[in-house]
Amino acid sequence: MSQEIRNLEPKPLWNKFADLNAVPRPSKKEERVIEFMKNFGTSLGLETFEDEIRNVIIRKPATPGMENRKPIVLQGHLDMVHQKNNDTNFDFDTQGIDMYVDGDWVRARGTTLGADNGLGVAMIMAILEATDIKHPAIEALFTIDEETGMTGALNLKGGVLQGEILLNMDTEEDDEIDIGCAGGIDVTASRGYNEEETPEGSVGYTITVKGLQGGHSGMDIHKGLGNANKIMNRLLFDGFENFGLQIAEISGGSLRNAIPRESVAKVIIAEMYDEAFVFDMQEVIGDIKTEFKTMEPNLTIEIVKNDTIPAKVMDLGVQEGLLRAIYAAHNGVYRMSADMEDLVETSNNIARVIVKDGQISIQNLTRSSVESSKMDLANSLRSAYELFGCEVEFGGSYPGWTPNVNSEILDVLTSIYEKQNGEKPKVVACHAGLECGILGTNYPNMDMISFGPTIHGAHSPDERASIKSSQKFWKFVLEILENIPEKK
Repeated sequence: MSQEIRNLEPKPLWNKFADLNAVPRPSKKEERVIEFMKNFGTSLGLETFEDEIRNVIIRKPATPGMENRKPIVLQGHLDMVHQKNNDTNFDFDTQGIDMYVDGDWVRARGTTLGADNGLGVAMIMAILEATDIKHPAIEALFTIDEETGMTGALNLKGGVLQGEILLNMDTEEDDEIDIGCAGGIDVTASRGYNEEETPEGSVGYTITVKGLQGGHSGMDIHKGLGNANKIMNRLLFDGFENFGLQIAEISGGSLRNAIPRESVAKVIIAEMYDEAFVFDMQEVIGDIKTEFKTMEPNLTIEIVKNDTIPAKVMDLGVQEGLLRAIYAAHNGVYRMSADMEDLVETSNNIARVIVKDGQISIQNLTRSSVESSKMDLANSLRSAYELFGCEVEFGGSYPGWTPNVNSEILDVLTSIYEKQNGEKPKVVACHAGLECGILGTNYPNMDMISFGPTIHGAHSPDERASIKSSQKFWKFVLEILENIPEKK
């Protein structure tokens, strides 16, 4: 770990982030970071325990003079999204994140940084360790598996937490205070298909889409970024319609909550169409690059002839259904909120497309701040996929977080922010899945708020955290802790 990270200010925050990022912490594989956090709490002599699902809770008494303030919950999630560039040699299961400083930004070499939500977790750790920060009684809640299922929040039982106010530190613009968020649901389409022998007189090609920015499939969904699965489908559809292209394999995207950056397909065409196919594809590629030249300047689409051809391909009937279904399936913003300016209400991310060995899997994450609209879009997707014979499953549904504009802690934060920065913060709801809505189902009377430092490119290898913003974040949190309202 570079010492330059540990020398950044505020040192307590960046040192804890460096400690945390040395521990592998992929979603659903949090065993090491759970033990790391438990050891951290017990080393401080604080009450530390796991709940039944393996969330970690650490309790710290109020500092002298703060015993009459409302007890608070400081909350962040332990897991991180694991994404890397194809040319990056890195094992998330065994290696810590390789960080470096780039001007005002902290980045990782070829991988996600883990600032989502590692900086929030590091802030909580720094507060737990500090002996010179005034605060009320604290419960630190470190949840598991936020990124791939909200499992920790969904399974936290009522009665475990004692706090009256929850400060969630998992948002990514330092001038925003979040009071609401979208819910989500996984839509998964799957079916089998018959594999046919590759016709004689065929040539094989590998088509690769790469170089897209990717990003968070909630926070970045409105930006018009390229989706590798949709771009690949467009290429395959054109090749099929004009030259009888047949698909052997497709592997596109990765995680549901990440806009897909890369897709690779192995295909065949009849040798007689070889030159015409390549010429036509270059025209289509030129059109796509022109469309995305502003938002995706690094988009690369390669069509490479293979020395060997696949032995088997999809049967044409199912293939046609697949290509038409993905073309028809909605991707991106579905509806903007009529109640909050510039807020995406409902969206979908076609996150993962896998075609291999007689099986098709299409994985989507549908989000909305309105439950009925979420299910409307989910049913629209289901209809498109069922039309070509897929079985469609809904899973992992979680609720949104309804804004409370009369929140007492909201008044505290807005007042402090304006005093420190000379301007009012943006009070917003976000199109991402925060755990507040889920936690509120078992703790309906808990006053909740979410905020955090500026982080760009979350869920992609371009993820970066602002150093200047971390200093603003640190100062903000410390004054919030001093101004928690008194018990009633």
